[in-house]
Amino acid sequence: MHEITMETIIALCKRRGFVFPGSEIYGGLQGFYDYGPLGVEMKNNLKGLWWSEMTKKHDHIVGIDGAIITNPKVWEASGHVTSFADPLIECKQCHHRFKADDVPGITSCPDCGGVMTEPRMFNTLVSTEIGVIEGETTHTYLRGEACQTIYLNYKNVLDSTHLKVPFGICQIGKAFRNEVTPGNFLFRQREFEQWDLQWFCHPSQMEQWFSYWKDERMNWYKTIFTHPEHLRFYEHEKLAHYAKKAFDIEYTASPVGKEMEGIHWRGDWDLSRHSKYSGENLTYTDPETQETFIPQIIETSGGVDRTFLFLLLDAYTEEGDRIVLKLNPKISPYKIAVFPLLRNKPELVTKAQEIYRGLRNELAVAWDDRGNIGKRYYSQDEIGTPYCVTIDFQTLEDKTVTIRNRDTMRQERISEHAILTYLKDHHVY
Repeated sequence: MHEITMETIIALCKRRGFVFPGSEIYGGLQGFYDYGPLGVEMKNNLKGLWWSEMTKKHDHIVGIDGAIITNPKVWEASGHVTSFADPLIECKQCHHRFKADDVPGITSCPDCGGVMTEPRMFNTLVSTEIGVIEGETTHTYLRGEACQTIYLNYKNVLDSTHLKVPFGICQIGKAFRNEVTPGNFLFRQREFEQWDLQWFCHPSQMEQWFSYWKDERMNWYKTIFTHPEHLRFYEHEKLAHYAKKAFDIEYTASPVGKEMEGIHWRGDWDLSRHSKYSGENLTYTDPETQETFIPQIIETSGGVDRTFLFLLLDAYTEEGDRIVLKLNPKISPYKIAVFPLLRNKPELVTKAQEIYRGLRNELAVAWDDRGNIGKRYYSQDEIGTPYCVTIDFQTLEDKTVTIRNRDTMRQERISEHAILTYLKDHHVY
């Protein structure tokens, strides 16, 4: 398998409508991207699979959708105000800035050779002001990680449901970081999306649940990647003071960073801190044993955008003059494309549109009547559509269609009424 460059993927994303540079007509804004027509479909499919995995497969997990802006005390309690920072150095000549950890020990600028400043700490929380009257606004932050609203609502969820410890709360949401050096396309952004599970359990059960969620998350990623052999665990040696273990799930074939999701032992740090700063009692009393304790937390926190990027890298294939995105069909933006064999034959177009409209009620379908049939196939291959259906003159006679497989290019005749059954049998949706 040949190495795929980031430039190749960026060009594909722009060309085919997966991802566009944010504010492009104004020259863009570093670290911000917009998802195009195909990208938003693929991203929603991906998030839907994660959400289904968490809330339907597991009986004791519920979801929330927390606010992006919270009371500023949240970020004091979480430690972000004082510790969510990177050491920054700046060139005195060209004023380019670098994370000191990325260029350890340098004294001259990598870009112009100028003299560098001493490291200064730079907080990566994104500040904002709430209020309409100048001088009477409240200074707060856009959330630097999505998990904090889960901790804030831990007690609300317990009080409003029949859940008991152990249980989980999951969320998909935006987070914001004032990255000093955003780059590598979707890998490091200033606005990004996370999917988080926070699992609350008794302190004595942390070991078993940590092992369980570590395996669960890796197994799930293996079901959605074309080449699961490119996934591995990375164990952290340097740990937060409250952590006993931390692992990353990495995509090893990435030409940029590899981290995709972290499985973290957070202990009782978060609930204890929020209890202290808010004055709210966040202990839990077991209804059977009457034992009172602060639940400990196992976190699985992944980057939606990073997973999206790695899936594109993993699926991208060049076969001669054919570019194919061999995406898992459940993630592909379109599940099937419908073609009339010839666009200048009204009877074929009418029949094709009839089939297209019927399928559209059930799943995402592409319509294409441009150029010759071969170019249409190649166009759909490039965006990852797993199957194409062609309506030809035989369709008008016996109500059968040609269905073509993206990965094998194999074609077969099936009844037009069997298309949905065929797609279900081949795990397209």
